[in-house]
Amino acid sequence: MTAEHNKQIVKQLFEDAINRHKPALFDALISAEYVGPAGDRGPAAFAAVIGALTTGFPDIQYRLEDVFGGDDRVAVRWTWSGTHTGRFREFAATNRPVTNAGMAIFELRDGKIVRQWLETDRLGFLQAMGVVSPELGTPPQPAARR
Repeated sequence: MTAEHNKQIVKQLFEDAINRHKPALFDALISAEYVGPAGDRGPAAFAAVIGALTTGFPDIQYRLEDVFGGDDRVAVRWTWSGTHTGRFREFAATNRPVTNAGMAIFELRDGKIVRQWLETDRLGFLQAMGVVSPELGTPPQPAARR
């Protein structure tokens, strides 16, 4: 597969499967070799993570800021927005709007995603939901001089 074809597969993952809520497309995009964060495999492993997000944020929409790559790897940088109207993991709905930024590198083989490395702003995510203080992570202010 070409790098351009691999980029189209990753775009389809976000724009069609996730944003249009078509999880059946995961079977065509995610390899049986894929290993999820909990060690489970295949399209179901990827679907479990996205399912948790769409349960907590039913209106979630990803906006791809950058998509680039070469050979068998595709990197993406995104921003997603959604409203926390459902349970997300142990957090009850807060009805707050949430915007989150992240990036990932996907490895593809034979036209399917076999692996991903993900970085996202988890602290900002929890602060936007209101479950962590917005002051957490803020550097202390210097003491006033006398």
